[in-house]
Amino acid sequence: MSHADAPFALLPGVEESPVILHVPHSAREIPPNVRAGILLDDTELGRELDHITDAHTDVLAGLAATTATVTPWRFVNRLSRLVIDPERFPDEREEMLAVGMGAVYTRTTHRGALRSADIDPRPLIGRYFHPYARAMTAAVAGRLAATGRAVVIDVHSYPTARLPYELHGDGPRPPVCLGTDSFHTPPELLDRARDLFAESGGTEVDSPFPGTYVPLAYHGTEARVAALMVEIRRDTYMTEPGGTAGPGITRIASALAALVDAVS
Repeated sequence: MSHADAPFALLPGVEESPVILHVPHSAREIPPNVRAGILLDDTELGRELDHITDAHTDVLAGLAATTATVTPWRFVNRLSRLVIDPERFPDEREEMLAVGMGAVYTRTTHRGALRSADIDPRPLIGRYFHPYARAMTAAVAGRLAATGRAVVIDVHSYPTARLPYELHGDGPRPPVCLGTDSFHTPPELLDRARDLFAESGGTEVDSPFPGTYVPLAYHGTEARVAALMVEIRRDTYMTEPGGTAGPGITRIASALAALVDAVS
């Protein structure tokens, strides 16, 4: 597999930056061997990708990286989350298994069949999930070694209207949702994010999506790893579902760049 075809990429920032912008859900690419196990026809799959993909979040992170005074590192998934979702637990700990959306999805955003319900997820987890997790763990280890700390800013987007798969979608749907972890999200990181994204229309904490990504090797044990999820409501920067980005993406990227600089 060539570098260009690699399933994920670590895009370097400056050595003194502790920040990794993590972009796990921006891609639509599905390898042919994985596509063969998906039950949807091409039209149905296109619609599902429109709903499930955090479109343009790779562009958003790239704009923020080039705008920031201290260039952050970026870890970008180049494959669709319909291949594997790197942010799920790969076992029975994952609550989204209740709607067929563990590390390997078997149901769609509208709870239709995506894969056979009796699929063995282990080959996909072994081929895609574990290498991704190891690479992200190594990226965090690199920031710890270089700077003594790491700050993972998890970059996502979410639809304006609740989709049927959402387990926690009955709360507010603000322009920016800030997802936190009780161990890894220090109050000062959350406070800076709330201040900087206030001009983007306002924020809520852990609504409609709670939590943030930390590699399992560090989760709950390494306090030098800070993390925050930034979920941008899609109507603030793009045409839904799956459409083009609009001028709002520049405003959001500027706020994200300011957050990068504030915690660097």
